[in-house]
Amino acid sequence: MNEAEIALQVTQINAEAIKSIAMALAAGIGVLGPGIAIGMLVSRALEAIGRNPEAAPKIQATMLIGIAFVEALAIFALVVAFVIKFA
Repeated sequence: MNEAEIALQVTQINAEAIKSIAMALAAGIGVLGPGIAIGMLVSRALEAIGRNPEAAPKIQATMLIGIAFVEALAIFALVVAFVIKFA
């Protein structure tokens, strides 16, 4: 192997390493926010149900819709992470 081939291989390895790190950061940071949001949402919903048990069905329905929207953000972050890795 000559020096040019070795330099090319090192560059390719570094590019793959950078893609892997970028994917990990995109997934980690992108899922962190929705994880915190879901925790807060469920916490507040349980608190509201504890204060007003008669309203539990309405609160639960609204909570589940909110969780679905927040979870969609996490899925978008994972999709972006995979696009970074494999594009």
